[in-house]
Amino acid sequence: MQISRRALLSLVPAATLSAVAPSAVARPRHARAADHAEVLDNAVAVLAGTADSNARPEVAAKLAAIGSTARARLTALDGAGPGELFRGLPLGTSDTNLTTSFQYLYEIALATRVPGGEAPGPGDDTAVQRRVIDGLARLHDDYYGDQSKGYYGNWFNWEIGISSQLTRTLVLLRDELAAYRPDLTATCVASMDAYLRNGKGGDVDLDSRFHTGANLADITTNRILQGAVLGDDARIEKAVADQLTVLATIDPYQLRHDVTDGFYADGSFLQHASVAYTGSYGKGLLTRVVQTIKILEGTGYAEGEDLVGTVRDWVVRGFAPLVFEGWMMEIVKGRGVSRTTTGYTDVAEVVEAVVDLSAYAAEPDATALKGYVKYVRQASRAALDPARFVSPVSVARYADILADPGITAKDLNPAERNVAFNAMDKTVHRRPGYAFALARSSPRISKYEYMNGENLMPWFQGDGAHYLYLSGQDQTQAYGVDYFTTVSPYRLAGVTAPVETRRTVPELYGGLWYDNPERGFTSSSESQNTYVYFPRGAGGLSGGACLGAYGAAGLVQADDVAYAAQQAGTLPDDFVAYRNARATKSWFMLDDEIVVLAAGVCDPAGRAVTTTVDTRVALPSDAIALTGRLRDGTPWSGTGTAPLAWLRYADAGQGTAVGYAFLEGRRPTVALDVVTRSRRAVRLSNPDTMVTKQVFSVSFEQPAGAPPAAMAYALVPNASERQLMSYARGPVSVLVNTARVQAVRHRGLGLVAANAFVHGSHRAGPLSIDGPASVILREGRRGTVSMAVADPTTERDTVSVVIGGRALRAVTADDGVRVDRVRGGTRIRVNTRHAYGRSFTATLAGQHRAEG
Repeated sequence: MQISRRALLSLVPAATLSAVAPSAVARPRHARAADHAEVLDNAVAVLAGTADSNARPEVAAKLAAIGSTARARLTALDGAGPGELFRGLPLGTSDTNLTTSFQYLYEIALATRVPGGEAPGPGDDTAVQRRVIDGLARLHDDYYGDQSKGYYGNWFNWEIGISSQLTRTLVLLRDELAAYRPDLTATCVASMDAYLRNGKGGDVDLDSRFHTGANLADITTNRILQGAVLGDDARIEKAVADQLTVLATIDPYQLRHDVTDGFYADGSFLQHASVAYTGSYGKGLLTRVVQTIKILEGTGYAEGEDLVGTVRDWVVRGFAPLVFEGWMMEIVKGRGVSRTTTGYTDVAEVVEAVVDLSAYAAEPDATALKGYVKYVRQASRAALDPARFVSPVSVARYADILADPGITAKDLNPAERNVAFNAMDKTVHRRPGYAFALARSSPRISKYEYMNGENLMPWFQGDGAHYLYLSGQDQTQAYGVDYFTTVSPYRLAGVTAPVETRRTVPELYGGLWYDNPERGFTSSSESQNTYVYFPRGAGGLSGGACLGAYGAAGLVQADDVAYAAQQAGTLPDDFVAYRNARATKSWFMLDDEIVVLAAGVCDPAGRAVTTTVDTRVALPSDAIALTGRLRDGTPWSGTGTAPLAWLRYADAGQGTAVGYAFLEGRRPTVALDVVTRSRRAVRLSNPDTMVTKQVFSVSFEQPAGAPPAAMAYALVPNASERQLMSYARGPVSVLVNTARVQAVRHRGLGLVAANAFVHGSHRAGPLSIDGPASVILREGRRGTVSMAVADPTTERDTVSVVIGGRALRAVTADDGVRVDRVRGGTRIRVNTRHAYGRSFTATLAGQHRAEG
């Protein structure tokens, strides 16, 4: 179910967002009090479990983890030195240490509320709870309560991080707080309101760029719980109404409050206005909204809203395509790609949310969600540890799903699938045996995300970088933090980059950001976001078409907005921005191969340019075999530059192989090096752990000053040598490869796919395309033709394509598609206005004789 933001907010009167909700007035006092108690009981059950859940043997490890963590925190509390509440966390200048101190108090408090759990320390639970309350009072009085001294460092800690830990602690200890320090709860909530400085009047402001998406869900969840402990019905009603706005599907043509953060109709998710972020903030939003469903259960606060149906759609359209054998894909993790937590850990959070969602969904959705949980567990190369779930109740539900013989493990993805996430410039192509993930950028979408010393060398991650995941492989050995640690940022798979050396933000400016308050550059300022943290691309085309399980994507590579602004003289003189290389690229995603075309590859500054066909990493102990054939048929192996017809990379250690068929272009260069580097090279807060990998790459090298070049090749997952030999005779042929139009034909599939990048009419095999446009045409049985057309610019009102030859009529066609007979063929005219890059499809057949 998709709820438009416009429709949803029309149900919430403006007055409701700043005053007591009408329903709060209408309900009797006893009903409101019962709802408050239900919210608090539900929240405690989510965090600490119930007597029934905690009696389950499968939950024992989770309870043990809660207890051991609390005991460690009490030891740190006992060992604190001057200026510390916990040993090793000096307070007064570090917002991170203050947030962590509140977290430690919460973790101690949690252990005292776990039914069936062990006492976390000496004495009874009441004594331990009073130590926590004393700690809260000290943190508040000495380091938090005076707002004139606070709000240093990262805004997130003050508005969300501290409030999340503190609010949950107030919920857990509400009874003891009432008996021991009855004033402290209201005092702490008042301070949390005061720190909501990006809000309005101590509350959420839906017009604030800080109160969107996952951040809004975090803030409003905290405020729901605060309202419950205070008995403040108006606060709860307002927080629920605010959180419901995140369920609205973003309509880019009718934005509310100028918000672009959230889920789009094609399953894309954005945070920070322009960052593709399903795998980080997106999973945070999923988790938080599912928790809201759980804490509001049995109350009247969300009656009539299909929260479950909306979130179920997020899972199916937004998350499932991005999870491959239990691994969250790199293309939607922003700066999180540099963290040591793995894609398997990311998916564990999603699985917990799906487990809980399945308990509230109606059939057949509940069974499908449970089947997906079981499928992820079976397909993943990493054993999911339910002890890492937030809730003991979720652990018990997970065990029930795995043990239920009536639940069949089943992916929510079909085996063959192409997903065009055009709203976030990403594409996922799935087949049995592999998944291909592509990252693009545009004036709408950021090239990368750097922030807070994370993802230090991200410059080309949105310039057509790809990730080819192979079935059966432990993806921690293929991607994750060690891939970005050991692979040169200039030689990420799929990237065209100038040969130069760039410096990281800390190296350039001696800090975590560019600091120039007089010109508007402070931490998290709009200028910082636009030009430093997540600059958008300056190219005008990024998108593609999808026809069933086949896809086409195109990208015009250009500079980012920081370089464009620097050249225009609108940035300070000491601001550093880097110029990019140029290329026009297409990816045609088929069954056995992904065909890549590049044209106009050059550098406007005359530098040498590297176009990396692929880069893969392997353990130092893995046996890597590199074999191939030259264009004259001579066998070839090893490394170096050669006129290769094809190359096969085989990793015996992982049992994987990838083939590369070179269709046109200069001689590729093959390299295999051993690289050792610290994980701190990509993230300042990573442990200084040295990583050693074999790094394989195959690339096209252009010398400085070389004229624009073109190249075409196919990536062939799991290829055998015999399969690669067949590319000399087909099945793929390049129809045209220029900076204006690129197209291929696959003889076996009866398919032609093309991208036209500039205005005007362009020929591509049987097609005449009114560009810019993306088109896929496939011959079917009994003379039928199926086709897909898309506007990759997202800005055109109409796109037309002429299929040369016989007259065709429409058998089926999407709304907005018109089919006409013209001289020399059949014209398909598509109304692409406000389609935001989505594909329009039609099935055509030969006209009857009577139709002329």
